[in-house]
Amino acid sequence: MKRTYKILSTVVTFFSVLLISNMAFADAESEKATKLAGLAANYGLIALAAGLGLGLAALGGGLAQGRAAAAALDGIARNPGAAGQIRGPMILGLALIESLVIYSLIIGFILVGKIG
Repeated sequence: MKRTYKILSTVVTFFSVLLISNMAFADAESEKATKLAGLAANYGLIALAAGLGLGLAALGGGLAQGRAAAAALDGIARNPGAAGQIRGPMILGLALIESLVIYSLIIGFILVGKIG
């Protein structure tokens, strides 16, 4: 079951990244043509890509932070004397994971800025 879940989540993430990157790198000429033709379908896809990207980033960040905290607490429980040596790298790892989620939030703001 775990192997199937890992493969399925990898495939879903891969295709989500493909969709998001396609919308992020849309050229200005196609946006002008879309505005001239009066089609707003591209804007809906940009909004969908921004929301989906942020949701996946938050999901992945939450799972990663949970695993990091669980591993650190397990290490502290096994060896309470090493709590000081484990806590620092754990906090640094959590901050780096959270920075990736914030990076996704910034990309989402940029994409939504293209709509208006």
